Amino acid sequence: MAGKFSFLLAGALFLAVAVLAQERHYIQKDGQIVLTQTGASHFAQLPLRCAAKEWPYKTGITFGDSSLITAPKNYHPAFFGCFDWHSSVHGHWMLVRLLKSFPGLPEANQIRGLFNAHFTAANIQQELRLFRSKDNKSFERTYGWAWLLQLQDELLSWNDADARKWSDALQPLASELSKLTVTYLSKLVYPIRVGEHTNLAFGLSMMYDYASHQNDTALSRAIREAAMRFYYKDENCPFGWEPGGSDFLSPCLEEADLMRKILPATTYTGWLKKFMPRLFDKRLDIKPGEVRDRTDGKLVHLDGLNLSRAWCLKGIAAATKNDRLLQLANQHLEAALPQIASGNYEGEHWLASFAVYALVSK
Repeated sequence: MAGKFSFLLAGALFLAVAVLAQERHYIQKDGQIVLTQTGASHFAQLPLRCAAKEWPYKTGITFGDSSLITAPKNYHPAFFGCFDWHSSVHGHWMLVRLLKSFPGLPEANQIRGLFNAHFTAANIQQELRLFRSKDNKSFERTYGWAWLLQLQDELLSWNDADARKWSDALQPLASELSKLTVTYLSKLVYPIRVGEHTNLAFGLSMMYDYASHQNDTALSRAIREAAMRFYYKDENCPFGWEPGGSDFLSPCLEEADLMRKILPATTYTGWLKKFMPRLFDKRLDIKPGEVRDRTDGKLVHLDGLNLSRAWCLKGIAAATKNDRLLQLANQHLEAALPQIASGNYEGEHWLASFAVYALVSK
């Protein structure tokens, strides 16, 4: 009996310590969960550990000949770590955002050293070669493209000498992806409504931030036209069918979040009432996704779904002044945040970026 009591006490103490640690990472402010510098430092360590980690690696390229049968670092000298190209890109984005928000981060020098090593003109020119090859026109479209533009937007909006140097190096790749997006959207006949990387609304939403902030009029116009063409007449999104077993994006909420940016405020609420009428039910309940095995790279996607739902719900809540949606966003954050540093690389190589984006989004 005493042994059982000791075991239970030890478990309770472990849980209490874990809760206190989480509390130091986040605080509640004006009804929202806010990241602290301690939490920022905790998150920063995850991409810092993997940004230069070459293996394991999942490539998404097409091999047109034997020239690319080599270590990924040779054709992705800037973005070769963190398991795959897009995770490396958004890991770099996260580090920029954290350092901008918390200049006193203990990891500041390490972050700057990493960027100095990765963001050189020569490295970015090598990255560009892949996107200009006839065999890889669709590589990382649109998910990785969107994160790259989000990264460049973050650098360009930072009044920092190093950031100006890094953004100058990265701009040729950002400009190339902007042009590729405009061309792609002119050819795309149907929207892509899935819960994973190729979800079109997610990509357009992120790229629209860059286009509008950086006065990329061609990209901004192409995104607005595509959004109106694909989504404006949509009604009654089948949210009850979500989530899929390996979703990390919500097709319905990503579309609603994109249209929040595209439509005038006076039009948006009316559109949303037709598209997702259930969001206006004050008794609305959206249960966070459940993960039963965080060593499975597909199943752990559901932790990411909880984070992406959170940022969509936050944005929609702000646009519609709907406190219930903000409560649901917080519930999804509370379900996902303790799982970011699970000790499993399947989630650790990417989830922190989603967490930071969810925490800083408005």
